[in-house]
Amino acid sequence: MSEPSWQVAALYRFAPFGAQAAAFRGPLQALCDARGVIGTLLLAPEGINGTIAGQGDALADVLDHIRGLPGCETLSLKRSSADAPPFYRMKVRLKREIVTLGQPGLDPVGGAGRYVAPADWNALIADPDTVVIDTRNAYEVAVGAFAGAVDPGTRTFRDFPDWFRAERARLAPEGRPVKVAMYCTGGIRCEKATAFLRAEGVEDVYHLEGGILRYLEEVPAGESLWRGECFVFDERVAVGHGLAPGTHSLCRGCRRPVSPEARTHPAYVEGVRCAACVDERDDRRRAGYAERQRQVALATSRGQGHVGVSPGAQAPRRP
Repeated sequence: MSEPSWQVAALYRFAPFGAQAAAFRGPLQALCDARGVIGTLLLAPEGINGTIAGQGDALADVLDHIRGLPGCETLSLKRSSADAPPFYRMKVRLKREIVTLGQPGLDPVGGAGRYVAPADWNALIADPDTVVIDTRNAYEVAVGAFAGAVDPGTRTFRDFPDWFRAERARLAPEGRPVKVAMYCTGGIRCEKATAFLRAEGVEDVYHLEGGILRYLEEVPAGESLWRGECFVFDERVAVGHGLAPGTHSLCRGCRRPVSPEARTHPAYVEGVRCAACVDERDDRRRAGYAERQRQVALATSRGQGHVGVSPGAQAPRRP
């Protein structure tokens, strides 16, 4: 069996780019194009975030370039591989934030909490004085979570500040020392959330280094405090311990994860809708989804790929 031809890197780094971020875009796009690297990178005054793929030494060349940017000597980096191109083109975009929290003036570079390695995470969250908060969205939490974690029930990451301010008195009563430990899929949202909590005056704040994915990769299943699967923003949909493929599929209508049980619901139609979105789309849009699914089935029967099932086209965004 031949080795996978595409190397994939999911990366982020909060770094002090400031107004220079715009100047970094052109050279980075040009290098990626010249080396045949594909995917998406986001640049903002607060740093860089994205997933890219390349062949041979191309990916390493681009990563070396990124490490040369101010504050990016080290990157939060997750590597994987693919047998086929996982994206269609390369996009380097300028954004206000690399992960949107909507809190002007927040300093995720110098204001973040303390990293906790996966090997030390269990002891921290088992401490009864630690408040454990899941910073992901409600549909992600429904797939799996750490035992005893608080679920904010948010629809997007932008909802997190309002939720915390409303719940702060209950989570961290005045005069009572409290430790807060937060986590997310790959570490970027919880890292920024720690900076927000510290800006709100909560000092003893921690976040899981590398997120759930590194925890599931490094902590043996027999020692794990994780329950369920972890939703991921690619065609795997969900993974378990050791990053083994999970049991969830993706609703192509709303891009939410669908469990095996939910696929037996009368409202579920593959490629069209699930019980969560049955009342969210009109007949015109559902007809479009149904036609797309018909084309996917036709392409599959011919042994061909189709945009409807491409990781690059269908991976849901991290809102």
